[in-house]
Amino acid sequence: MVKIWLMAARVRTLPAAVAPVLVGTALAQALDDQFSVLRFLAALLGALFIQVGTNLSNDYSDARRGADTEDRLGPVRVTAGGLVPPKQVLLATYITFGLAVLCGVYLVAVAGWELAIVGILSIAAGVLYTGGPRPYGYEGLGEIFVFLFFGIVAVAGSTFAQIERWPWEAFAYAVPVGLLASAILVVNNIRDMDTDRRVGKRTLAVRLGRDRTRVMYAVMVYGAFVTALIPWLFGPLSVWTALCLLAVPLAVKLVQTVRTHTDGPTLNGALAGTGQLQLIFCVLLSVGILLS
Repeated sequence: MVKIWLMAARVRTLPAAVAPVLVGTALAQALDDQFSVLRFLAALLGALFIQVGTNLSNDYSDARRGADTEDRLGPVRVTAGGLVPPKQVLLATYITFGLAVLCGVYLVAVAGWELAIVGILSIAAGVLYTGGPRPYGYEGLGEIFVFLFFGIVAVAGSTFAQIERWPWEAFAYAVPVGLLASAILVVNNIRDMDTDRRVGKRTLAVRLGRDRTRVMYAVMVYGAFVTALIPWLFGPLSVWTALCLLAVPLAVKLVQTVRTHTDGPTLNGALAGTGQLQLIFCVLLSVGILLS
């Protein structure tokens, strides 16, 4: 049963929640020499709970809409696959978001009311991705919202949780983090575009077509490395932040894989690899920020 719930949580997507918290927290330390372990843990756990809650909500909502068909190339979804009753998935969603709220309450108490807005909007975005009357994930807006919430909101929010202000560097670093988070979703949507098209799920991949979506993936991945250098070139941080460039070989390999393969197992590996790329990139970037 534990294995089934781990499948429902979609563990491969969790680096997208961890990575921005690392970068935002490292930046707070570099700029103001501030680091609170409890604030960091609350932000990290809150981000993880929101990500898992979003995955559970999507599993439940996609099954209800008939989007997760038997011929999909991705991993089995627990609701559509009959592995867990829908009511249990929905209950787990409520519990997971509830735990995220508890983390948020602590952060609001110690850092400020602004984080309440961040938390509410993040949970709402997670639910409405495939839930609600007009899910934005079905209209090709998924990548935009991922960029906003796993990039801008998560990085800047993590920095604010530590130093209670919004430095421009946090928004600058949110761009590469958000691009790589969005790239994870792009791989997912390239893999599922044929089945998504058949059930009326008009993701950005369905709208653009396979070739143009592959180009978009490459632009996102390589664009992350270019934009990561902006706070060094135009701000107070040093060349150490260029440590993230050590992840370029992995990026090149993934771009080539996505460009040349259409089979499910290979793209599943590329999806996991993109999550790993984001985490490695952000760990290297965070170390470079701390060394600046």
